[in-house]
Amino acid sequence: MTVATLTRTDEWPGLRNADGSRWHYLDTAATAQKPQVVIDAVTRALGADYATVHRGVYTRSAEMTLGYEAARRKVAALIGGDESEIVFTRGATEAINLVAQSWGVANLKAGDRVLLSQLEHHSNIVPWQLIQDRTGIVLDVCPLTADGRIDLDAAERMLTPAHKLVAFAHVSNVLGSVLDAPRAVALAHSVGAKILLDGCQAVARLSVDVKALGCDFYAFSGHKLYGPTGIGALWAKADILDAMPPWQGGGSMIDRVSFQRTTFAPAPQRFEAGTPAIVEAIAFGVAADFVQQAGLAAIHAHETALVAQARAALSKFNSLTLFGPEDSAGIVSFALEGVHPHDLGTILDEENVAIRAGHHCAQPLMEYLGVPATARASFGIYSDESDVAALVRGIERTMRIFG
Repeated sequence: MTVATLTRTDEWPGLRNADGSRWHYLDTAATAQKPQVVIDAVTRALGADYATVHRGVYTRSAEMTLGYEAARRKVAALIGGDESEIVFTRGATEAINLVAQSWGVANLKAGDRVLLSQLEHHSNIVPWQLIQDRTGIVLDVCPLTADGRIDLDAAERMLTPAHKLVAFAHVSNVLGSVLDAPRAVALAHSVGAKILLDGCQAVARLSVDVKALGCDFYAFSGHKLYGPTGIGALWAKADILDAMPPWQGGGSMIDRVSFQRTTFAPAPQRFEAGTPAIVEAIAFGVAADFVQQAGLAAIHAHETALVAQARAALSKFNSLTLFGPEDSAGIVSFALEGVHPHDLGTILDEENVAIRAGHHCAQPLMEYLGVPATARASFGIYSDESDVAALVRGIERTMRIFG
């Protein structure tokens, strides 16, 4: 299986219009289309294979349990972790909230500091503001370099022993800029802080090895990885995870319950209260296998080439401003003078092109860039040069309409 073969629309039912023509889908950073193998896994798990997990003594339940835990191993392998360090969550948002509400509440106190960056997604801002309101911690914001990367020179100057956590995006969902993660980890650890990486935009584009990186927490979602919605994962170092208290209570996360006292299951089960997203987890594992088989280095090279082609084509429009670095990972954000991104998105839709228009859940970044919103084109395994050409044609039509 190669990236070249995976650009065929017959592998991707969602890329076909009703008349069989290709839909130019350029919103992969929001959510990726699903390959047939993932769709088949959902159908099978929800149909012929379906049963609950962890509780049943009958054969199908035991088999489903094996499939569910095999998915945990596949997801762990994707990022170089151990299955005992992977907590299934509803997505990266819940994974970050889990760290905040469990590790954060247990370890952060008034006066402690958390360092975020100017380009963070709201999901890596708001949870820490909630902890700030609850505990009195202080939030600091690291600025960006001129080309839209997290400024680690500035981070080095800002970090002090009062910082207990650094929480950075591995890849920006707006700018596509890639964090120098090894250096960020080293800087955090140099002052005794833990570091959380938001890997939502990274795991489907870059080869990630959490053990090699040395980070403490890594959060990501399934639906941006060509898997289903409603499932994601938190990876954390085993000793950190073992020391974290439960966040939610209920079935599955317990050892023994009485009205006098409850004892809890070991991690990761301690953080998976209730009946899990069984079907979604199994398909998540299939998606993790899918990108590994395609080859993450090949995927990154494919998307980087499309980014270069798109930026070169868009830079020819004098009234268009490009944001982010030249070597962004699969994402190109831009603004067209005199045209609101929502209007551009509407006209592009008429041209059979789908982009994202808005603040991309990164309002502080929009303020930093001095714009209310941007247009964003984002690529995936299935993207090709025809998508770039269609985007350019749509922009040309928009410029004619707006004069």
